[in-house]
Amino acid sequence: QGEELSIGASQLRIFRMGSIWVLGLASAAMYVTRYAINSWGILYLQETKGYSLVEAGGILGLNTIAGILGCIAYGFISDKLFNARRPPATLIFGILEVAALLIIFSAPAGKPVLLTFAFALYGFTLSGILAAVGGLFATDIAPKKVAGAVMGFIGVFSYLGAAVQEQISGYLIDQGMTMVNGVRHYDFSQAIYFWVGSSIVSLILATTLWRVKPA
Repeated sequence: QGEELSIGASQLRIFRMGSIWVLGLASAAMYVTRYAINSWGILYLQETKGYSLVEAGGILGLNTIAGILGCIAYGFISDKLFNARRPPATLIFGILEVAALLIIFSAPAGKPVLLTFAFALYGFTLSGILAAVGGLFATDIAPKKVAGAVMGFIGVFSYLGAAVQEQISGYLIDQGMTMVNGVRHYDFSQAIYFWVGSSIVSLILATTLWRVKPA
C-alpha cells in the first residue's frame, strides 16, 4: 500500500509539472497578443482608423487603467464565485478578450465610442488572464517550496513569447507594406490573424487544465 501511495504521488507530481508546462505555453501565447498591441497598436490605429498619434496613445492608455480593475475582478470572481478555481474565470475572461480583439480589428473608422469600449474591455480581460496563466494558477498547483522557481519558469516562457512576437509581427507587417507617392502604407491583415490566433491558442491551452485543482 505504501508503494502504491508513492507511485500515486509521483504520478501527481508529473501531472502537475505537465500542467505548469501548459501554463507556460498559454502565457507565452497571451504575451504575443499583449506585446503586439503594445508595440503595434498605435501604428494600427493611425493607419486603419485615422487617429492621430496623441489620440491613439490615449486609447491605448486605457489598457493600464482597465487592467488594474481586471486583475481585481479576476481575483474576486475566481476566489468567491468559483472557490479559487482559475479555469472557469479564465474561460470567461478569455472569451471576452477574444471578442474585444475582434471588435478592435473589425470596427469601422469613425466609431470612437465602440473602439474605446473594446480597448477598455481588452485591457480589463487581458490583465486578469495574465495574472492567472502568468503565475497565479501555477503557484496554486505547484508545491509551495518551488513556487518561486515556477514563477520564473512561467516568466521565461512569457518573454520568449513577447520576443517571438516582435520578429513575426514585424515580418508580417513589413510584407504588407506598400509605397504610394512616397508614403508608406501598412496592411495588418496577416498580423491580425497571428495576434487573434495566439489569444485563441492561449485560451484553448488554459481550458485543457479545467480539472486541475490547487495543491
